Amino acid sequence: MTAFPIFVEIVIMTYSRITLNKGKETSPQRFHPWIFSGAIAKKEPDLEEGGIVEVFSSQNQYVGTGYYANGSIAIRLISFTQTEINEDFWFNKINNAYHYRKQLAIFNNSTNVFRLFFGEGDGASGLILDYYNGHVVFQSHSWGIYLQKDNIVAAIKKTIDSDLKSIYDKSAETLPKQFSEQAQNGFLYGNEEEVLVKENDHVFKIDFIGGQKTGFFVDQRENRLLLSNYCKDKMVLNTFSYTGGFSVYACAAGASTVHSVDVSKSAIELCNKNIELNNFTNHEGYAADTFDFLKDKKDVYDVIILDPPAFAKSRDSKHNAVIGYKRLNAMALKLIRPNGLLFTFSCSGVVDKNLFFNTITAAAIEARRNVKVISYLHQPADHPVIPYFPEGEYLKGMLLWVE
Repeated sequence: MTAFPIFVEIVIMTYSRITLNKGKETSPQRFHPWIFSGAIAKKEPDLEEGGIVEVFSSQNQYVGTGYYANGSIAIRLISFTQTEINEDFWFNKINNAYHYRKQLAIFNNSTNVFRLFFGEGDGASGLILDYYNGHVVFQSHSWGIYLQKDNIVAAIKKTIDSDLKSIYDKSAETLPKQFSEQAQNGFLYGNEEEVLVKENDHVFKIDFIGGQKTGFFVDQRENRLLLSNYCKDKMVLNTFSYTGGFSVYACAAGASTVHSVDVSKSAIELCNKNIELNNFTNHEGYAADTFDFLKDKKDVYDVIILDPPAFAKSRDSKHNAVIGYKRLNAMALKLIRPNGLLFTFSCSGVVDKNLFFNTITAAAIEARRNVKVISYLHQPADHPVIPYFPEGEYLKGMLLWVE
């Protein structure tokens, strides 16, 4: 019998090549995923926005693989090993992220809402995936990730398998302006249905189609649980309440009354719906500007939560953001009852922990209230911070006792 050789076709992907200036390989060799435009010595002409590139040092050593952007951050690395960026690549990324959360029991019988993938923390800058009881919201913050959408969707299906109900693309608001018109929000798998989730056995209705961000502030889960320890028989104010995450926990913990304030009428309507879903009556919602609402509320509240949207989204706006945080916290500190508790947060990435601490200190001095720091608060484990990318620690918070 004659043996015939078996020929296997091997397809080797070739990506555009970028060479760095001397010494500029140090940061990515320490696994920082951003390469700035000034670090680039040589690149191929007419590189396409979002295209996959391989990066080499001035000594021709491989550094990493990522996608290119015509901006200050020119390359976002998604691999530090030479590999093809295909469906298998994304499956490994997303499956690893899923099993990390499973190992930590972030989702369980009492909680079925969590962040499935968190950008650089899970190894791919610009990719956000939130999981809502079988529904996954895909959000791309860069064109390079958006171009990988088909591979990412296939990887999600393979990871979640039979538990997957739908995948919704909500990237139109988060892509850079020059690409937002090329994206259209909509279902990539499955279709629209009412979405109810459980978080620590509290029930929430999720509107990821019309709501802010991906529909729910998933990053405050542990801080909401902490609030439960301090609400018994207290008068509680939840500002910038959105759909009432903190409010539901406060009601459940036995607060005498909870007030929710948000400038969005639709957010307050959904907040009221979530209160109703959990069968609470000790709640009132107000569609109002928080600064205006606080003006005449001296000695009303025992516990105040300040969880504003990002006052600074770029370094250029950092100074004005600090002024805003100081004004907001000073108002709350002047108004809160003696021996009250203030939960205060910043989700502005450009406002680091030290600056936030100093801003709150300045607010306390202006309010002439003596405060003690009970806890420093931060994002949960499904929003992982890796040591190579400290910029990923965007959520800062403090729990203060106010004399």
